[in-house]
Amino acid sequence: MSKVSPSDGDPGDDNPAIDIEGLSNGFDGHLVHENLSLTVRRGEILGVVGGSGTGKSVLMRSIIGLQTPSAGTIRVLGRAVAEPDPDNPDSDIRSRWGVLFQGGALFSTLTVGENVVVPIKEFYPEIAPELQREIAGFKVMLSGLPPEAAVKFPSELSGGMRKRAALARALALDPELLFLDEPTAGLDPIGAAAFDSLIKELHETLGLTVFLITHDLDTLHEICDRVAVLADRKVIAVGTIPELMASDHPWIQEYFNGPRGRAAQNSRPAVDTPAPPVETVAKTANPKPVDKPTQPDA
Repeated sequence: MSKVSPSDGDPGDDNPAIDIEGLSNGFDGHLVHENLSLTVRRGEILGVVGGSGTGKSVLMRSIIGLQTPSAGTIRVLGRAVAEPDPDNPDSDIRSRWGVLFQGGALFSTLTVGENVVVPIKEFYPEIAPELQREIAGFKVMLSGLPPEAAVKFPSELSGGMRKRAALARALALDPELLFLDEPTAGLDPIGAAAFDSLIKELHETLGLTVFLITHDLDTLHEICDRVAVLADRKVIAVGTIPELMASDHPWIQEYFNGPRGRAAQNSRPAVDTPAPPVETVAKTANPKPVDKPTQPDA
């Protein structure tokens, strides 16, 4: 039997970006998470997958403090979310992460530039308005949008451009940690591939840690260092895709070795050497992803 442990004991876990132990969440008597544990390493792109109703978005909301768990501990960048920094009591841990919510969650009555300025005003009100607008313009371009997009309203943008506008706002405070909830949902295959490339480039250039909720198998293969699988109210496995494909859990097998999973895997360029065994892969914290050609969605 081949299994992948939710905690593989890698030395890089000694100083994790996110450390969750014994998390439980429930609503109206329905238990969503029970004794869930997960470690996200600094500098990695961690994909999070699971069936509908497994609580992927609830997990993200718990990490960023929008959902209060009924049990468990969550530490982000070395601190509990509600815990003040003893060296700087006025600091706010929220200023060290950025979030792209599912659907973008942009303010419809504000322009793109004004949306990006919102977190800057909240955390750095002392910055002059002119400089705030200049920073917002830079973030808009960093997200891959043209400069003129900053003066447009969300309703004037395409779906893909709204995703990038929401990403610009998530990057407003130069975060160390980036949360992405279904960032490629609703995008055509070309747009999704372009967004994946952007995230990969930002990750490498800015040194981000990325917590990525997705159903997109191409995204998982293209940019994720590891993938965490939610099922049975907890994280049942964390590992590279080759490790997960060797697991004997029924849901993991159906997800990664089903028709769509095989199509995503087969779209990868062939290599001359076979994939290393699970025991060898587990020692590699961040295996280098292999570039794949753009192709129609499976």
